[in-house]
Amino acid sequence: MPTNVIGYAAHAAQDALKPFRFDQRDPRPDDVAIEILYCGVCHSDLHTARNDWGWTTYPVVPGHEIIGRVVAVGSAATRFKPGDAVGVGCMVDSCQHCGPCEKGEEQYCEEGATFTYGGTDRHDHSITRGGYSEKIVVSEQFVLRIPDGLGLKGAAPLLCAGITTWSPLRHWGVDKGSRVAVTGLGGLGHMALKFAKALGAEVTLFTRSKGKEADARRLGADRIVLSTDEAQMASVKGHFDLIVDTVPYVHDLNPYIPTLSVSGTLVLVGYLGPLEPMLNTAPMVLQRKSVAGSLIGGIKETQEMLDFCGKHGITSDIELIRMQDINDAYERLLKSDVKYRFVIDMASLKA
Repeated sequence: MPTNVIGYAAHAAQDALKPFRFDQRDPRPDDVAIEILYCGVCHSDLHTARNDWGWTTYPVVPGHEIIGRVVAVGSAATRFKPGDAVGVGCMVDSCQHCGPCEKGEEQYCEEGATFTYGGTDRHDHSITRGGYSEKIVVSEQFVLRIPDGLGLKGAAPLLCAGITTWSPLRHWGVDKGSRVAVTGLGGLGHMALKFAKALGAEVTLFTRSKGKEADARRLGADRIVLSTDEAQMASVKGHFDLIVDTVPYVHDLNPYIPTLSVSGTLVLVGYLGPLEPMLNTAPMVLQRKSVAGSLIGGIKETQEMLDFCGKHGITSDIELIRMQDINDAYERLLKSDVKYRFVIDMASLKA
């Protein structure tokens, strides 16, 4: 019989999130049932709750930066046992037979990945519910193992903010001696700084705001460039192999293109939508520069990222909140008033 659980849901775009009871299916043979301990708060949660992208189905239970402990496994599940510390990120299923899936890039599934919340289950066609809840049931192929010793609270944002920035760093081959810049210092940007530094790169932060130097250097930046200062921007002309752009709103990319080296790439990971103003392609064509995009990462790559974090002691900088404070957290998120990721203590659901 399905299990009745409690979570927090949005019921309309203008509504505050509030307690919501729903039936969760029993584990299938290859499933893992997880008690949720912590859940990170992603900008995508807010956008989805408020239907900013126009595809939300209500009621929606957000949350895709999930850390928990296994409480039960299906009869055919072999990778986990009760008591294991595990994570669940942005996906809970995919077709598993298309080209991207066979390459371990399930996020690009040709039939469409099943996302952790607001998606449609491929088997029973129910709506997926996310990590703002007591428990979740997920196919073991989409469950991640948390390395021993890695702080569970700070590990939660690795399941989205972490892998979103890790994947482009690995895809574009960042290692010792690479010259990497990060645009924006928030949930994504602070993870990009940490990862690029740990991979051995020379790391720069682009920012429009003065006063971030001390924090940026603590997180791994070797240099801070004020993007509104023409002299500072000119000083890094032709310098960067890769720019990881984490800014989540419309902004002008043109000032950053000249700072790329020949064959350099600016990769967008924070913004979805049309570019304004129009991108000037001249410096791109003349020096083989690229503007690209990247979406989270596959399950294999996410596990590699977690193992790297375990080896290097990398977690997210977080502010722990109660589930009951999520609506206030959303308002603060809109003001960038968090360093650098809210994480919900799910024990507060029972308080």
